[in-house]
Amino acid sequence: MSAIDFAPSPRSSDHEINLFPVIYSDFFLEHDTGSYHPENSGRLTAIANALKTSHIAPQLQWRSPTSMEKLKELHFDILQEVRRFHTQEYIDSVKAKCDRGGGYIDEDTVASRHTYEVALLAVSGWLDGVDIVLETGRPAFVLARPPGHHARAASGMGFCIFGNAAIAAMSACDRLNLRRVAILDWDVHHGNGTQDAVWDRPDIAYISTHQEHFYPMTGRKNETGAHGNILNIPMRSGSAMLEYLPVFENQIIPFLKSFKPDLLIVSAGFDANADDPLASILLKPEDFGAFTKLVLEVTPKILFGLEGGYDYASLSRSVISVIEQCLS
Repeated sequence: MSAIDFAPSPRSSDHEINLFPVIYSDFFLEHDTGSYHPENSGRLTAIANALKTSHIAPQLQWRSPTSMEKLKELHFDILQEVRRFHTQEYIDSVKAKCDRGGGYIDEDTVASRHTYEVALLAVSGWLDGVDIVLETGRPAFVLARPPGHHARAASGMGFCIFGNAAIAAMSACDRLNLRRVAILDWDVHHGNGTQDAVWDRPDIAYISTHQEHFYPMTGRKNETGAHGNILNIPMRSGSAMLEYLPVFENQIIPFLKSFKPDLLIVSAGFDANADDPLASILLKPEDFGAFTKLVLEVTPKILFGLEGGYDYASLSRSVISVIEQCLS
């Protein structure tokens, strides 16, 4: 059973049904990391403002993630979904830290008073996104934070609290009985947490492009999973579209087509932009649109979910570029 019924109302117009879903809540801004932390609320504010003033604004449908109160009414246990990956001890530790007012989970990862509730709402948004994509057969974008691909079963790290993409994929297979789900992670950092979660899962594939010899120092080519279900493609510092395009055309797309996913989840980090302050990959915002066009040839059932990206302008333009391709 899905978390919420996303079937359109009988009174919905064809125009409304064809709008592109963006899942977002202002409550995501309440995960307070401080104004000087790279992963701060300004990231979402910049993207939302850019989308609402862009030429594609009339084609967007803004949707709120299912709230904790609504989930209770539906008898939907969000913690059961989080426990598909994380230990109860870790979940309890995050809640306890936030109940005390917050603090550091690791040297990079900050929790504040509302972080626990915000992180659960982010998971809810990613699960809603899965339901929307499967209901409509078309893409959607989860514009949520905190990000998730570095979070491990018993610890948060790298700005991440709960493993949103991993939880969404595991839930899609275990709760919704999908046969195969693929996760494509084009964030500039390797999603070590996501890889950990799916290592032993033949029904979930994980593909990552990331800057080599870089945080978190995982994602080597020989890390292929227990079932050959993982494809890691480290990219040299200074790589640009000239290097990335052959990787997509000759490795990622064939791998995905061979796997034949019922659903594709994209860990959509945009810190591989040339303007990003935290890395040394030289992609442009329109390049992420080109990646989107390629993966749409594999399946239209794609859930994009925000991971990294710390230059507001290139981050916002990249999200727009992705959605433009989904609308074309």
